[in-house]
Amino acid sequence: MQVSAVRTTGIYCRADCSAQPLPHNVTQYSNPVAAEANGFRPCLRCHPERQAGSLADLDVPAPVGAALLRINDGYLDDHDEEALAAHVGYSARQLRRLFEHHVGATPTTIARSRRAHFARCLIDDTDLTFGEIARAAGFGGPRQLHRAITSVFCFTPTELRSKRRQGERPQLDGGLVLTVPYLAPFDFEAFISHQAARVIAGVEAVGVDPGGNPSYIRSFSACGHPGIAELAMPDNAASMAAGPNDAASMAAGPNGTAAVPEDAGGERNQPQLRLHLPTYDSIIDAVSRCRAMLGADEDPSPAEAALADDPLIGPLVRHAPGLRVPRSWDRFETAIRIVVNQQISLAAASTMCSRIAQRFGTPFDAPSECCVDVQVPLTHLFPGAASLADAGPSGFAGLGFTQRRIDTIVGLSKTVASGDLDLSATDTLEDTVERLCELPGIGPWTAHLIAMRVLGHDDAFPASDLGLRRAAEGLLGHPVSARELKALAESWRPYRSWAAQHLWHAAAASSPRPPDSRSH
Repeated sequence: MQVSAVRTTGIYCRADCSAQPLPHNVTQYSNPVAAEANGFRPCLRCHPERQAGSLADLDVPAPVGAALLRINDGYLDDHDEEALAAHVGYSARQLRRLFEHHVGATPTTIARSRRAHFARCLIDDTDLTFGEIARAAGFGGPRQLHRAITSVFCFTPTELRSKRRQGERPQLDGGLVLTVPYLAPFDFEAFISHQAARVIAGVEAVGVDPGGNPSYIRSFSACGHPGIAELAMPDNAASMAAGPNDAASMAAGPNGTAAVPEDAGGERNQPQLRLHLPTYDSIIDAVSRCRAMLGADEDPSPAEAALADDPLIGPLVRHAPGLRVPRSWDRFETAIRIVVNQQISLAAASTMCSRIAQRFGTPFDAPSECCVDVQVPLTHLFPGAASLADAGPSGFAGLGFTQRRIDTIVGLSKTVASGDLDLSATDTLEDTVERLCELPGIGPWTAHLIAMRVLGHDDAFPASDLGLRRAAEGLLGHPVSARELKALAESWRPYRSWAAQHLWHAAAASSPRPPDSRSH
């Protein structure tokens, strides 16, 4: 997100800020972190730090993009710049130089800003102590929090808390409630519909909150503890909390943090995330996973503009504005889900993945105060790559998998566990597909779906997908082969993933029968 920095005031603003500084006093920066690195603080009127968006969208060299993705995943919380640089094939000095040239700030500055902005949201919108906020945002303690907040915002944590709007006194009983900003438009119901057909019983579910609003709920691990995340879009978003203002703003924006942006539906008309955890330490990482799964920081406008005039996809885009390409909360879990879905239906794949979770996952007791009503309770964390790799082929006996599928699952798990396959890499689509297809049992369909859902590629397109072919057949009125669909999709580049999602969505909305086999 580009911001305007005013040299005479030391403040940077959003493009739509009502302030009108003299043009000759204004310097443009490609992102807020660059403005902060040059000594500017966020405007208290337009709150640019509260906007959704991501540094991952910057036009930067591939190594810088890979490093930015790692930083957003919290890599620098546990590693230094030297380790980050080595990961992308540079020296720390070279990487800092590239970051300063292309981003306007060093990797360490970006990581600190990410944590500081998230802490600012918790200061504004919760009554957590500064010690709890420090741990939640990944700082070592209140002193580090104080230094970072003062450096970025030019106010102490105490001063910022005193500036929050009167009456905003959040209640933390029953979980910490966080608000999810997004780049409008955003179709939350389409996300729920997508997830409902793919949930892994015992790990995740789709249900309704106390207000009758559709909700998504899942288990996850935070700092070694099992936790529950509930995600919903209430009619009055604040209804998930105890009062009209009981919501803490969650990570967003280029630094991974932001509060609630205003939109046409009202300031609080945003998805809400409720976290049930024994500790709030490092919840910034859970928030980042949620945002990635939703695609909340992705701007749908370029894809919609590119596809709007297409005779086949254009009407679908106009009929479903705000449709996102759902990504993943847990990259490895989603990759396994896709592998299991090979040549079987969505429902069957969900059943098989649930068996994996039951046998190899970590069991836990879900908290009684969960607000989402679901038919199947959450009971397990999905296992990690090391667990499935250690199980070996013999560990899957009796689960109903073919030997070939077992070999693929175990092989993928071993490759991920060993570090030979990085599921957060930023390679080109072609290199990603080629690398995945080198693994036994993984072909173009699986590789393109992993590239789309796990690695976030906008142009991945599994042309052999039965659901896509049937959706195209329904629109064209005649059978469509995988080769024909692939040729047809050439005009949808570089947003074939978005076109595919519109095809799947349209087919699901118009068909009374269950989703097609191998339709992801």
